Amino acid sequence: MENMPGWLLKEEKYIPRPDRDTFINKSILSLLSILSRIRNQSGYKEDRFYVNAVFKVAFTFMLVLLLSISGSFTFVIIINVYLLIILSLMQAEEIIKILRVSIVMSLFTFVIMLPAVFWGNSYSGVMITSKVFASVTAVNILSRSTRWNSITSALKRFFVPDIFILVLDITIKYIAMLGDFSLNLLYSLKLRSIGRNRGKYASLSGIAGTLFIKSKEMAEEMYSAMECRGFTGEYHIYNKFRFSFADLIYIIINSGILFTFVYLGRI
Repeated sequence: MENMPGWLLKEEKYIPRPDRDTFINKSILSLLSILSRIRNQSGYKEDRFYVNAVFKVAFTFMLVLLLSISGSFTFVIIINVYLLIILSLMQAEEIIKILRVSIVMSLFTFVIMLPAVFWGNSYSGVMITSKVFASVTAVNILSRSTRWNSITSALKRFFVPDIFILVLDITIKYIAMLGDFSLNLLYSLKLRSIGRNRGKYASLSGIAGTLFIKSKEMAEEMYSAMECRGFTGEYHIYNKFRFSFADLIYIIINSGILFTFVYLGRI
């Protein structure tokens, strides 16, 4: 003990100065929210509403197209009521998330259309806002009630190019994988920022660079793995197409929507 320096025998009383981690905390919460959506969506049941994904994708696209070209406010109101009825059959958590996105997008559209409303063209503002609400709700219902692999399978049945399906499928998976990696980097930055760290924002550029290098390495590894497994870029469907009674009801309902558009769409 006599040979030890005096500074080693002193009691440590370091108290780090308080600092704000708002930006890092918000980034972590945003990543967690995105990752949870992707993982929860992949866990949805295949038979939600007991309707084949092929009909869901086809009629959702048709519905958005009819809404975009319709000039009848009555038709738009009927579609909104129909979508709200479908929405009421879903779980409460899903209803809240879908309505939150639809209402935010509708409010944003209405704000954009405010100059037209002030100049006396209030009909266009209400009409376009209602169309945006219906379109966003329809797409979100499709996303929340159908698994990603069912959507890609439906796109293949519609003869969508394989390169488009490949990009869509790989992008979704890479968002989840790179999200986990960037989340760990943010946790590391937060744990190492003891006291007042004025270089936290500068460290984010390092995180972005590391994430870019990691994504490049993952892309090369994926290419090598797909090449070793003999992947030629072609997608094949192995599950058989089954037509159910729910599919028939769904087709009748959407045929009624198409008839309503022909009758009211241009009025």
